[in-house]
Amino acid sequence: MAPEESAWSLHPRLKEDTIDIGDLPLSRVLVIKDAHYPWLLLIPRRPEIVEIIDLTEVEQAQLMTEISRVARALKEITKCEKLNIAALGNVVPQLHVHIIARRSSDAAWPRPVWGVMPPLAHDAEEVQRFASALRRRIWLG
Repeated sequence: MAPEESAWSLHPRLKEDTIDIGDLPLSRVLVIKDAHYPWLLLIPRRPEIVEIIDLTEVEQAQLMTEISRVARALKEITKCEKLNIAALGNVVPQLHVHIIARRSSDAAWPRPVWGVMPPLAHDAEEVQRFASALRRRIWLG
């Protein structure tokens, strides 16, 4: 583990709202606990990072590589019409990038997903199948 990773921890709100998928070279990959949308988060494992510009240029490039890898895999798995990719951080300051698969038939379309519907619990078997497919496609095993 790199020294900067040893000081890193996942924000409690993100820990509560997600299911851990695994770690890429820079980022932890998580699924948001809301079955309304295939919704992933990437969180760079660096302490006290709030903005993408707080990462080094090399880390920024790595983050973009990981966003592309995960987004491509999510699109392949879900066959979605559109991907929403955003780093907002208005509620949780820890840098995290949302990657959300969208369809014109989803509960929030065409609006952003935040606050439209109360979170819907995942079916345990279904989310495990999704996580396994995602891990294979992003080279986590």
